[in-house]
Amino acid sequence: MAFHGGRGGARVRGSGSGGFRGRGGRGGGSSRGRGGFRGGRGKPIFDSARIAQQKEEEASDSESQEESLDEEQQSDLEEESSADEDEEPLPAIRPYAALMQSLSSDAAPQSKRRKLDHASDTATSKRENLTEQDDQGSVAEDADQVEEPEEGPETATDDLLEDVEEDVEDSSDPFEAHFADPDDNVLAQRLKAIQQNQWISHKLQVPKVGKAVLSLPHKDSTKHVSMEEISGPGQLKLKQKLATAMLKHISSFDELERQVSPIMFNYQDMLFCERKTTNSESLRRLACLHAVNHVFKTRDRVIKNNSRLAKEESDDLELRDQGFTRPKVLMILPTRESCVRMVSMITTLCEPDQQENRKRFDDSYVEKEEKFSADKSADFRELFGGNDDDMFRLGLKFTRKTIKYFSQFYNSDIVFASPLGLRMALEGRDDKKGDSDFLSSIEVVIVDQADALLMQNWEHMEYIFEHLNLQPKEAHGCDFSRVRSWYLDNDAKYFRQTIALAAFNTPEINTLFFNQSKNWAGKVKINATYLGTIQELDLKVKQTFSRLDFASIAEDPDARFTYFMTAIIPSLTRRAKDTAGTLLFIPSYLDFIRVRNYFSTSAATSSLSFGSISEYTSVPDVARARSHFSSGRHSVLLYTERAHHFRRYQLRGVRKVIMYGLPDNPVFYKEIVGGYLGRSIQEGKLEPGEGSVRILFSKWDILKLERIAGTERVGKMIREKGDTFDFV
Repeated sequence: MAFHGGRGGARVRGSGSGGFRGRGGRGGGSSRGRGGFRGGRGKPIFDSARIAQQKEEEASDSESQEESLDEEQQSDLEEESSADEDEEPLPAIRPYAALMQSLSSDAAPQSKRRKLDHASDTATSKRENLTEQDDQGSVAEDADQVEEPEEGPETATDDLLEDVEEDVEDSSDPFEAHFADPDDNVLAQRLKAIQQNQWISHKLQVPKVGKAVLSLPHKDSTKHVSMEEISGPGQLKLKQKLATAMLKHISSFDELERQVSPIMFNYQDMLFCERKTTNSESLRRLACLHAVNHVFKTRDRVIKNNSRLAKEESDDLELRDQGFTRPKVLMILPTRESCVRMVSMITTLCEPDQQENRKRFDDSYVEKEEKFSADKSADFRELFGGNDDDMFRLGLKFTRKTIKYFSQFYNSDIVFASPLGLRMALEGRDDKKGDSDFLSSIEVVIVDQADALLMQNWEHMEYIFEHLNLQPKEAHGCDFSRVRSWYLDNDAKYFRQTIALAAFNTPEINTLFFNQSKNWAGKVKINATYLGTIQELDLKVKQTFSRLDFASIAEDPDARFTYFMTAIIPSLTRRAKDTAGTLLFIPSYLDFIRVRNYFSTSAATSSLSFGSISEYTSVPDVARARSHFSSGRHSVLLYTERAHHFRRYQLRGVRKVIMYGLPDNPVFYKEIVGGYLGRSIQEGKLEPGEGSVRILFSKWDILKLERIAGTERVGKMIREKGDTFDFV
């Protein structure tokens, strides 16, 4: 079933919904769709004509390269055929062969013996000067990378045998079982089940957290499955230096960490829909610990095998220990401040002796001034506090005792990026061609505050996941004799772990997660059992939920608008004097435009004066609309969900709330219904017990409805014959 994009009940119709992104108390915007605008700068992010021309040029270049390559390969095949006529015919081309044919012959790496010798000879010249000065490399044009030579995944570990011998390979280590040495029989069965879309789901209870659905790619549905627990860091298979650092902070896990850590550290995909400001630090610590542990174990395996190859004389020694490129972890985050929090957690866990380019990082990412007053909600201050720029990308590289910021992506271990920043890097801009090869060997993806990314541009997220784990177009210094077989067979997407943390689930998040989650270890989705936001209001107010019935989600926009015209508008115009103070909340910007045009042009609404506030409304127009609504000059105020998300306006004079659709974020319901009506009571503009709320919903809004009405009520409200439900 296809779910439409859009925000909170909004169904995207056409080429995408536009929207400016406002930050805190500043003007600005972020694109909602390609061709949108960002930052209030008045410059298009994407030029469709330029992109089309660039893609045509790239296609032409690619065709000419392929023709040249085909001629060279044909000549080589003819020579080999004449010299070896008695050999058996070549087998059909496999993914590995297809990959090799796509790479130019002059980009092929040296043999592993020669490559190791070269690395040994030049180790001294490549060793970095570990200082914190800010002038160690020239800054790239876009200031998100330092100009430096590109390193291959193997040569990037020169002379790093320190701390390797302390860790003994353990078959019970999830890293070994999932990546380094998986059971061939189990793996073959799981991959076959995934390719045939044979997933078996198990419903489980997670104590003090909620409910979970565990899905495994296996035909055996009778096997008992339970959620294990890990009591503390001591039970995890961590690098010794990380385990020591972790124990300095906590010796045992809380209830949430005990439930989540086994999923995360066993390399299963996880969609956790109960991220809150109160548990964000615990989740961040676990995610960073897991990411760094994975990077260190991957690096140690390569270092030990480098040493083994240098000592042993056999040319038949085959060691598969790496991917096509070095980056192994991708963190997708909403703002630069969220990146600062992740990086700070990593440095706390790693305890590096030096941090190269740290001053540049602090200057570009850290903003210490407090921008918001105490009346802003905790989730708003967490998301928009600090540097709330949503356009960034950053490479982080680990050396023996140093963390290096702004490293070239191909030399980085972890890549941090916002969806917009990474999309621009993948597509290219100006005279720079797009490049996704650095995402070819990503093995862990961490998406934090996924619900906030919905308010930016979800299309960027879909685009990024479509470009993960593709086979590279260039060699990038890779030694293919060291690449793991499942990379060569184009099966990397089945090994990638995806960890998504969100405050709530939506059709967009749910669809992306389950479409892109093909992890052979399985996937887990965790939700809470909701009591309902209507139970959390601090005042008694009549809340009427009206259900709209239609056959398919494609009919939703028209059916909702028709109901609004025939049922809601007459109730407003029948007694115009009772209409004063009506707030009309509209989740989708497209629906907002439709309703606003109706108010402007329809004879049925000619008696109603109205104002409007959307994510596009300028600051002076917002101030005017708020003033006119509060004074009663405008009886109706149209208000969008994204405007509330980015601004959290404290509206005065609200006496009645009509919700054209439910908000995705249940906090918004509490702020709009309880906050606005409660303020009117406090200011004497509304008597206690007065005021009303009218909400339109359909069965396609079940995820939103569950959070607001409660898990126990949602089933009846969706299935019962009646279409009106009242709560006080």
